[in-house]
Amino acid sequence: MDVSRHRHSPWRQLVLVASLLACWICQISSQISIIPFVGFEGFESFLDIENVPEGVQEYSWYRGTNDSAENMIVSHIPSPRSWQSGPMSSGRENVSRLGTLVIKDSMLNDSGNYTVRVDFNNGSQTATGWLEVQEFEGNPGISANVSSVVEDMDPVAAFCHTNITDATKIKWYMSGSQVSSSDRVTFSSDRKTLVMHQLSRYNRILQCATEYIDGLPLRSDPIILTVFSLVSADGPDNVRLSSEPYTFRGILSAEIGSRVQMNCTSTSHPRSQNHWIHNGSFLSSKASITLSSLTWEQMGNYRCIVENSVTQITMYSDVRIQRPFQFPVIRTDFSISGFLVIGSIVMIVLGSVYLCGILVYALITHFSTRTNQAI
Repeated sequence: MDVSRHRHSPWRQLVLVASLLACWICQISSQISIIPFVGFEGFESFLDIENVPEGVQEYSWYRGTNDSAENMIVSHIPSPRSWQSGPMSSGRENVSRLGTLVIKDSMLNDSGNYTVRVDFNNGSQTATGWLEVQEFEGNPGISANVSSVVEDMDPVAAFCHTNITDATKIKWYMSGSQVSSSDRVTFSSDRKTLVMHQLSRYNRILQCATEYIDGLPLRSDPIILTVFSLVSADGPDNVRLSSEPYTFRGILSAEIGSRVQMNCTSTSHPRSQNHWIHNGSFLSSKASITLSSLTWEQMGNYRCIVENSVTQITMYSDVRIQRPFQFPVIRTDFSISGFLVIGSIVMIVLGSVYLCGILVYALITHFSTRTNQAI
């Protein structure tokens, strides 16, 4: 018997250890805790409680590391719902239904330790957590090491002035589009410095943005750099035609007597020369045309021509002015005179009598024929 007990004792010890370990894990998992929070001055701050079991009778929050009465901020009884303020209340604190401490209009001196006591039917638990309230600096600043560069030659370094230490919350924009790392652009490790190894005239507007609060990006004022080109003459690159009313697929729809304005621009150095052609005939040498009261003679095809006399490059864009498309109108209303109504009724009645007579005659003839055959 002693030998048998000795053989099974290791298994019993393992079972005992496993039971104790399970008990310890259960106790640890059921222990409440406070989730640390980083807030910003002027905004709401939250301290949430984890691992809260059911059957809570009261939540009590305290300033500091102990739950003494003189440190109480506010307490909350879930059912029936009631609140009681303590000596450390500033009037900005409240407790939610789930026991979360909510502090409105957070201040820098709200930073520190907070303790919560949760009372249950069979006892209570306490936990201490940290709240950090940081200064909200607003929109970031921006600067650059130069104000003018030679296109595709000079590098530029731009600096975003912010206290944010999380690099993922700093973003850069060029002419409104977000910038990512490439052969032409690199970032410092904290993303507060942007280096552009080559800059074009199309990306000369720089901005940085910070995101203190998720979903609330704050952009700096833009920096507009002056970009010079070593090329003595270039362009035009394209022709941009704008109009009022709006042009859709080369068609400008306008009514007779309405006001029409068309503007033709391009990117060119030196400045391009403009020509307007109407139905094959020269119209104007200005960039814009205004038709104050559209006439039938002013309808038709227009062509804007831009020309660089140095590069000998010519480009154009066409637009056609026409009246808006008119859908055919289908008339559904009609009228008929009283005489025609009476005549129509008489004709319908006479026709009905005539058809009835034919039907009666046919029936009589049919039965007469069958009677004669039977005799």
